[in-house]
Amino acid sequence: MLLTYRHYLLGAASLLIFALVGYGVYRLTAEVRYEDVLAALSDTSWRAIALAVLFTGLSFCALILYEANAVDYIGRKTPFPAIAVTAFIAYAVGNTVGFGPLSGGAIRFRAYSRLGFLPGEIARIIAFVTLAFGLGLLSVSALAVLAVAPRVAGSLGVDAFWLRALALLVLAALLGAFHAGRNSRLINVRGFSLRLPDSRTASRQFLVSALDIAAAASVLYVLLPETHMGWPTFLAVYAVAVGFGVLSHVPAGLGVFEAVIMAGLSHAISIDQLLGSLVLYRLIYYVLPLLLATVLLLITEMRQLTLKPGVAEAALLVGRLAPALIATLSLVLGTMLIFSSVVPTPGPDLDVLSAYLPLPIVEGAHFLSSLLGLLLLIAARGLGQRLDGAWWVALAGASVAFAFSFLKAIAVFEAALLALFILALLVNARAFDRHSSLLRQPLGPSWLAAIVVVLATAFLILLFVYRDTRYAHELWWQFEFSEEAPRGLRALLGLAIAASAVSLFSLLRPAHLRTQGPATTDIARAIAVTMGQDLADANLVRMGDKHLLFSSSGKSYIMYGIHGRSWIALADPVGLEEETPELVWQFVSLARAAGGRPAFYQISPALLSACADVGLRAFKLGEMAIVELNQFELKGSRFANLRQASSRGLRDGLTFTVLPPPDVEAALAELRAVSDGWLADHNTREKTFSLGAFEDTYVRSQPVAVVRLRDRIVAFATLMVTDTTAEATVDLMRFAPEAPKGTMDFLFASILEYARQAGYRQFNLGMAPLSGMARREAAPVWDRVGSTLFEHGERFYNFKGLRAFKSKFHPRWEPRYLAVSNGAGAALALMDVTFLIGGGVKGVIAK
Repeated sequence: MLLTYRHYLLGAASLLIFALVGYGVYRLTAEVRYEDVLAALSDTSWRAIALAVLFTGLSFCALILYEANAVDYIGRKTPFPAIAVTAFIAYAVGNTVGFGPLSGGAIRFRAYSRLGFLPGEIARIIAFVTLAFGLGLLSVSALAVLAVAPRVAGSLGVDAFWLRALALLVLAALLGAFHAGRNSRLINVRGFSLRLPDSRTASRQFLVSALDIAAAASVLYVLLPETHMGWPTFLAVYAVAVGFGVLSHVPAGLGVFEAVIMAGLSHAISIDQLLGSLVLYRLIYYVLPLLLATVLLLITEMRQLTLKPGVAEAALLVGRLAPALIATLSLVLGTMLIFSSVVPTPGPDLDVLSAYLPLPIVEGAHFLSSLLGLLLLIAARGLGQRLDGAWWVALAGASVAFAFSFLKAIAVFEAALLALFILALLVNARAFDRHSSLLRQPLGPSWLAAIVVVLATAFLILLFVYRDTRYAHELWWQFEFSEEAPRGLRALLGLAIAASAVSLFSLLRPAHLRTQGPATTDIARAIAVTMGQDLADANLVRMGDKHLLFSSSGKSYIMYGIHGRSWIALADPVGLEEETPELVWQFVSLARAAGGRPAFYQISPALLSACADVGLRAFKLGEMAIVELNQFELKGSRFANLRQASSRGLRDGLTFTVLPPPDVEAALAELRAVSDGWLADHNTREKTFSLGAFEDTYVRSQPVAVVRLRDRIVAFATLMVTDTTAEATVDLMRFAPEAPKGTMDFLFASILEYARQAGYRQFNLGMAPLSGMARREAAPVWDRVGSTLFEHGERFYNFKGLRAFKSKFHPRWEPRYLAVSNGAGAALALMDVTFLIGGGVKGVIAK
């Protein structure tokens, strides 16, 4: 139950934290007026702004070095421009939004999967930069507190002795970890291995972290008015504020960071001046990098970069990350339009408007601009998913908002940002190629929580700006150029009503009806597609127990099963490679529209990039054993054991033949007898979904390899092949209880020899579950748990025995993955896969 509603609970917790912090900020600013904040903003010198921009650049240079160190740590060689582009965009987007597909981790999965990184490697990069930032923040904070403990103690109301003791304790722990990691030592903790960074890497990363945090703190420090507070004291307060902002899970730490800064600095700086500095800090450190990334996107799309190999690859990467960038900009601009609707229009602008425009035009433009802001917030999710409908909505909404920006307030800066956004949409129109209605994509808990945070912030701004305005019912009906408060109230009410309608639609909308099982004609179409491509496993479509989703051309399809809320696609899409990304999106969109949880089971590394593009993360399931048949030869020492098993079978009187489909009918009764005996002997029942079952129609549709003893079938295996002769594999493998020992080795050796002689290039021995899971260094928790089960889980399943059997054939091992939206989804999807294979709860219990 908790796993199912985890995102809703986290969203509710974030909103609760934000509400408490918002109330605290409102109380802290009780003596501050909006005019004072505007005065503080206007008093900020251009020199201070230039220095803040410079320090922002230094901070982002340090963040790029974080990324370079992480890539170097995992041992991958990647052109520096590609690393720099990935890091810059990941931090520009992640710092501003930081949730769902617009988080730094999601950006990295998209970018690095395009560069050929495996999911485990990407997870280690994310773990490295996250841990490096956390430890760097901790160490810099401890050093700053140690240096200026008395001053920090005065700000926080704590004894300086205890602050110094805590700082020394933190530094001692960090130094201990640094010493333990010298020469890249391997530390074993309860069976898990962790390779700490060597002294050189750790030292380099500490310097980079110190530069990042110091530069980021300096951005705000130079924007503050003259104060007696020294930079080290400020650094300690800043580090604490950043830490609380990260821990709160509120998007961009909005409100939480500001509350801690105000609480820590209010004794040294007046609140009105502090608020002005914080507004500029948000604009320079958060919004400016996002705008620069958008400009970089426009430049690369317009082909204005020199086409050197490394630069060209980085430019291509920027284009691929365009949807995430544009979606983030849409969210920021939507927030800007909403906030501007609750603050007063500058007096000179209002005088000009009143001289040339009638009041209804100004009132209407102001009210509708706020709703257009909400529209851009909603469209941001669809833009991140590359929906063409979201592109049209965002383009139309931004264009109208651009016109309204001159009608409501002559807001030139606002209009310039909207113009940049419109240009980015037009230049990157081809990136939004997924045909889907925006209404079919309900907002999830993270997006709903983000919208609530934005609207709640707008409400707090409204209360702050018009703190001295006495509320009365008559305010709602006052329409005058000078009546700013009523105008803001009406805009906020319209936003609240519209946002409530969107939230109710997302939370209460009925799911679409589940798709029906495949028709006979659909199965025939799928079989025709299967026989014309290379993946032999696709013949599982012949079972008819899975749903089918065809591409628009009908030349590709996905087969999938549904259990509970899980929509689970089996293996890679079958058919044309160029149709794969669109087909993956169609499946994910269909599942989400039905209120389901999309997942891809047993997919190859080739599909990881397409899955990352739709917001799915990959978790390793095991490894597939592939035998290269041109290297398979029973003669020689390499396959001596198989040759001996084959010779022993021949001496025992075993014979091997392959029955073509037309000849299977005559042997069907004998095959069923062997199958029933095998099921009874193993106390199990037929499986489905990723395995075939002994059904007459299914068995008759494929070749069957049989082993006879004195003209009686004692073992068989159904073969799955395609017309391309690229790959062959087996599905049902069963033997009679009285079959001689070693019969299955004889059967497999004979099948591989038959496939080699028939001209097949490779033979698929199937997957070894949990095989090849990493236990070293910063391996993901999923891998380490899987590795432990592989080593010690014989009580539940013979993982090592299955791997050892397949290893007899000296295969090439290829990883296979489960792609889902998050870790909790992976656990639930695997549970539902188990039910699909076992035939439901009763089937699982009854084996």
